[in-house]
Amino acid sequence: MLHSLLLVGYIITFVLGVPSNILALCTFCRKVSRKATPIDVLLLNLTVSDLIFLTFLPFKMKEAMNNMTWSMPFWLCPVTGFIFYAMIYNSTLLLTAVAVERYLGVTYPLRYSLCRRPRHAVVASAIFWLVTLINLSIVYIMPTVKIQNGSIPASCYLDFSPEELKIVLPVRLELFLVLFCVPFFICAFCYINFILILSRLPNISRRRRLRAIGLALGTLLVFSVCFGPYNVSHVVGFARKESEEWRQAALLCSTFNACLDPIIFYFSSPAVRGMLKKCFQSIMAKIHIIRCQKPAKDLNNAV
Repeated sequence: MLHSLLLVGYIITFVLGVPSNILALCTFCRKVSRKATPIDVLLLNLTVSDLIFLTFLPFKMKEAMNNMTWSMPFWLCPVTGFIFYAMIYNSTLLLTAVAVERYLGVTYPLRYSLCRRPRHAVVASAIFWLVTLINLSIVYIMPTVKIQNGSIPASCYLDFSPEELKIVLPVRLELFLVLFCVPFFICAFCYINFILILSRLPNISRRRRLRAIGLALGTLLVFSVCFGPYNVSHVVGFARKESEEWRQAALLCSTFNACLDPIIFYFSSPAVRGMLKKCFQSIMAKIHIIRCQKPAKDLNNAV
């Protein structure tokens, strides 16, 4: 039952996430090449992170199809696990950076505009990538593939001995504290104050205010719904000294982040909204042409 649920969730994430993130990637690449802003650099990195995550998602689909056994080459197990978990936590840091950038822009508009440089976002993004890659290197340090009955198939980063859990569980707790709790509290602080400040500004249109509130609530929703359950499993597992069986179901929530991030892109970037508007207008124009051509063909056939 669990593997079927995981498979359906992975497929939905892949089908929705790939086209939306590719569209966002094209938009941000064009925007950054013309006139980069810190928010564009951060969202570009977030898009790249999601696309890397989605690239390796088919391996997790195959694992779910095989009832959570790993029948693929062994070397793919640590690589897939490393990318899978690293990109999840990389997203938390990048989403937090977006929150900080928005908060500073509203709280200190004049002062922040003087020191607002794209290179600062580039440096911050590089640090985020480095931090997540170093922290998730545990996937390579610990044994990841467990042979069942002396032969294939095997499990991939699912079963641990009591000795291995003594290392894995503290590391998971560290991930919860450093890569989830700290970003979440920073993000919540920034967006709560962001909303309060916007509500007091008289010269902002209602549409812009609602869009900004949607950005704040959407980001906090991603944090709590997508990243919350999986990270809570770290704490529960550490307290009970075992790897919880429901971790995989909780991990599925984190997977949905890859197809929910484009919603944040929509609220954060006018370039993405403009691109989506052009795509929608192009699709509607093609539909209109097809509808106009069809009556003409019917008329010719009648004649």
